[in-house]
Amino acid sequence: MPATTRYDLQLHDSATQVAANAWDALLARQAQPTPFMRHAYLAALENSASATAGTGWAPRFFTLWQGDTLHAACALYVKTHSYGEYVFDWAWAEAHERHGLPYYPKAVVAVPFTPVPGTRLLARDDDARAALLQALIAWAGEAGLSSLHLLFAAEEDLAAARAAGLMLRQQVQFHWHNRRPAGAEPFADFDDFLASLNQNKRKKIRQERRRVHDAGVRFRVLRGREITAADWDFFYRCYKRTYLEHGNPPYLTRAFFAHMQEHMPEAWVLFVAERAGHPIASSLIAVSAYPESAKIQFGSKTIAYGRYWGALERVDCLHFEACYYQPIAWCIAQGVQRFEGGAQGEHKMARALMPVQAGSAHWLAHQAFAQAVDRFLAREDQGVAYYLADLHMRSPFKRA
Repeated sequence: MPATTRYDLQLHDSATQVAANAWDALLARQAQPTPFMRHAYLAALENSASATAGTGWAPRFFTLWQGDTLHAACALYVKTHSYGEYVFDWAWAEAHERHGLPYYPKAVVAVPFTPVPGTRLLARDDDARAALLQALIAWAGEAGLSSLHLLFAAEEDLAAARAAGLMLRQQVQFHWHNRRPAGAEPFADFDDFLASLNQNKRKKIRQERRRVHDAGVRFRVLRGREITAADWDFFYRCYKRTYLEHGNPPYLTRAFFAHMQEHMPEAWVLFVAERAGHPIASSLIAVSAYPESAKIQFGSKTIAYGRYWGALERVDCLHFEACYYQPIAWCIAQGVQRFEGGAQGEHKMARALMPVQAGSAHWLAHQAFAQAVDRFLAREDQGVAYYLADLHMRSPFKRA
């Protein structure tokens, strides 16, 4: 549905050119805000040289105004590759190149390196959201870009994309929910959570946790400003090592996490694994809670997001303990609503992270390629539906 209201469009080359208070106030109005869309987070990606033109993420920030009121906004990146997106379009790029048509540069409306669903088109209402999307498509066409992609978008974004004729795509993620399968009551403690699982899964988790405990590993949990610069240094050693072990340099620089410590400390919880008094591993999660006072508050509206981990020593099952069991236990203790484990990994189901759909939307400038991709997505969607049905049949929870 075309927008009917007139807005003044402004295009910015940096988050620093957009007023932080106006951006964050608009974000707070959205149905699915995440800490990764906060102005401080997006600015830190630039200021730390993590997501810049030099790394293949040239930022463009679109804002729609009426007078002094910000009605819609989004973060768009002009990409010269497809790394760090987690919605894979390598086959589309290959097909373009095979026919002598460049696929890069392209445009993505996303949070770099962050496969977390959330609002991408910040808007005061549906009309402003539609107007913003129309402006993005028109700009991409005028700039000669091959395509425009909204990644891990919220339902209202996908609805606007569907109305504008974009192609929709579904993926599968795995999320843990803090409620008993038979009702809406949250779990009382970790043992209560275990009691909801079938015997095999319950036994497996207990065995894995025992191995870590018997290896002499204990955990410290640090929140917000409790995480010191030395703690961030240690975490970054772990984070960097994990990437290098997989043959890639880390996406995020140490400076990025320095920005997080200074400007968004309340958004982070760090789990530090220690043995004989020495730290050996860590995992980092983000939380959606905003500080309402000097004390950080968490509760039933809070969502936790598993982000990064790394270890300097090998301990059997330490990854599962640091990345799943410790965060889940913390979420139960704090009354947190949901823990999102991120993209991919059926092994997460054995830890009671259940499959959910995450959507994206796509516009391709070349009509013939758009038609081919549309046919491919129709087949892929059917496959995703079958895959989801199969996963739910393998639920780790007790059967009613």
